[in-house]
Amino acid sequence: MVDIAISYDGNLRCSATHGPSGATLLTDAPKDNMGSGAAFSPTDLVATALGTCVLTTMAIAARQRGIELAGATMRVTKEMVSKPVRRIARLTVELHIPLELPEEQRAALEWVARSCPVHKSMHPDVEMPIAIVWGSRDATSSEASPNLELTIGAHVEQSAEKTPAPTPVSKP
Repeated sequence: MVDIAISYDGNLRCSATHGPSGATLLTDAPKDNMGSGAAFSPTDLVATALGTCVLTTMAIAARQRGIELAGATMRVTKEMVSKPVRRIARLTVELHIPLELPEEQRAALEWVARSCPVHKSMHPDVEMPIAIVWGSRDATSSEASPNLELTIGAHVEQSAEKTPAPTPVSKP
């Protein structure tokens, strides 16, 4: 269990303190919802949570296989809707991993990507396609990659089905 202490600081801003580490982050309402957009909005943090969870759980699985994912980059694009209520409609994930791995190892890590705790915790109405490009470093540019190799879990309802675990991959 982790406690996070949150205070409303006024002017549509909050601060949150992570209990175990004491690290603090600020949120601000986005410009399109009466805020100044000076910090992550709460829904930006949801997008950030998905992306960092995907990458962290993949890195854990990779480390267990003797693979280092340092240099991997990701872009998460958040799309909101306002009707019938304001909510996140889609979180598009584009992940670039600067490695060429055998298909069996790639499949194992791709399975982990769509099985991260944040992905599994999201409402089924939120679409979450995850595209992984192997052998590439650039997910931080504003252009989408033209050579996406794989799209995983185009909708969270798909990933809610029982997905068999991949065959364990031995260390190289």
